[in-house]
Amino acid sequence: MITDTELKLKVSLRELGKVEAERFIALIKKETFDYTQWQKSLWKDKDIEELSREAMEFRRRKKFDNLF
Repeated sequence: MITDTELKLKVSLRELGKVEAERFIALIKKETFDYTQWQKSLWKDKDIEELSREAMEFRRRKKFDNLF
């Protein structure tokens, strides 16, 4: 099992470069809000099927965008 810091870095580096990933982690460490509570209320009006469809569409678009 990896540490929380390693997890944050791996997730951040996947989408961001090294500099932006470090900046992202620094921002997370400074935040005082409850991330878990925020996640619970983020998509409260959508069901799991709708979220799944949107996520798959986003991934498809992202994969397509990377071809060009």
